Amino acid sequence: MLYYSAMNEFPHIILKAKEERELAQGFPWVYDNEIHSVKAFAKDGSGVKTTPLAESPADDGAVVEVYSSKGGFLGSGVLNRKSKIAVRLIGREHADQIMADPGEYWAKAVRNAVNVRRLSFSDTESVRLVFGEADFIPGLVVERYVTSDGSYLVVQFLALACELFRKQLVDALIATCKPKAIYERSDASVRAKEGLEEKYGWIYKSGKNIITIEENSLRLRVDIAQGQKTGYFLDQKLNRMAIRNFCHGKKVLDAFSHTGAFGLNAFKAGAKSVVSVDISAESVELINENIRENAAQSVMTARCADVFDLLRQYEADGEKFDVIILDPPAFTKSAKQIQKAYGGYKEINLRAMRLLNEGGILITCSCSYYFDSNTFYSMLIHAATDSHRRLQVLEKRGAAPDHPILMGYPKSEYLKCAICRVL
Repeated sequence: MLYYSAMNEFPHIILKAKEERELAQGFPWVYDNEIHSVKAFAKDGSGVKTTPLAESPADDGAVVEVYSSKGGFLGSGVLNRKSKIAVRLIGREHADQIMADPGEYWAKAVRNAVNVRRLSFSDTESVRLVFGEADFIPGLVVERYVTSDGSYLVVQFLALACELFRKQLVDALIATCKPKAIYERSDASVRAKEGLEEKYGWIYKSGKNIITIEENSLRLRVDIAQGQKTGYFLDQKLNRMAIRNFCHGKKVLDAFSHTGAFGLNAFKAGAKSVVSVDISAESVELINENIRENAAQSVMTARCADVFDLLRQYEADGEKFDVIILDPPAFTKSAKQIQKAYGGYKEINLRAMRLLNEGGILITCSCSYYFDSNTFYSMLIHAATDSHRRLQVLEKRGAAPDHPILMGYPKSEYLKCAICRVL
C-alpha cells in the first residue's frame, strides 16, 4: 500500500534535531543519516504511518516534502534510499505546487538557467547551460556545443531526481534551445550509486560524434561520444584565454593536456614553442588533430607520456621552460583520499617549479571539490618551500560564469586555477 501525507498526498521527511541548518542556508541534499522518520497517510484514509526511513512504504522516486524536527517546511525533493543522498531537493515550494504541472515547472527552470548564461555569453558560444544543483535542477548537466551547422546539446542525467523528470527536461531543452541534436552521456559511475544503469547515445535526432567548435578564436575538435565526461571542459574557457598574457615569445609546457586547448591558446598568444603532454594515446591523437586544425605545427608538438615520469626526466636532463601549465584530472573524488591527492599535487607542482626559469610562470589547477581552496594554496606553499623557490600568486581564478556557484552548496565551487610567478 502506498502512503501519502494527509495535507497534500506527499510523504513528509522529518529530520533529526538541528539537521535543518545547512538546508536553510541553501544546501540541496538530505543524507540518509539526517532523517528521523517518514510520515505518511494511507491513500484510502486508513490512517497515519510514521516509520524510520528504511521501513517506510514510500517508493524510491517519490516526490516528498522535507521538514525540520520542529515542523518547519524546508522544501520538496525526490526520495532515493539506494543513495546516501536520500533526498535531493527540487524546489523550495510545496510538492503539490511543483507536481500540479511538472512540465511547466521544469521548463521554467531550464529557461532560467539558459538566461543566466546570456548575461555573460552569446547564443553562438559553447557553454554549460545547466550545472545541476547550482541551477536548481539536481543531477542534470547540459553542455551546448556550437558548430558551423548548428548547436548540439550533450546531457548527463546523474541522479534519480532528474531521471524521474527526463521527458519534461528534454522537452524543455528542445523548446528553449532548439538544438540540432541531443546526445546523452549518462555513462558516469555515479549513476550506480543512485541505483541507475548507465545510458548513452542520441536521444533527439542525431549528428556527428566528433564535432568542431570555436573557442577563443581557435578551432577545437570535440568527441562528444567517447571524450572525457561530456567531451570537453568548458569550465576552463576564460582561464585558457587569461594565460595568453604570459606566453608571447615563451617556451611552454602544457601538461595533462587532454585536447591541447591550453597549449593552443599559448600558440595563439605567440609562444616560441609549446609541448602538450597527455598519458592517453587517444587524447594525443586529438591534440594532433587540433594542432593541424589551427596550423600550429611549426610551434606546437604533442607527446604521449606519464606527466609524473616526464617531469622527473626533464629535471634530470636539465630542461627549462618559461611557462608550465598543470591541469590534471581530479586526484581525489572523496574526502578519504585527500592526503594521497595532496602528495600527487605537491609532486607535480614542486617539479614544475624546479623546471621553470627565474621569473617563470606556473599556471596550476585542481578540479577536485574535496581538495578545497585552503588545501590547494597550502600545497603550493609547501611545494615552493621544498623546491627552494619563492612564489607570487598573480591571479586566483575559478570556473567560468556558466558554472555558477550556489551559496550554501560548496561542491559547486570546485575549480581552482592559480597563475603564479616563480622566483
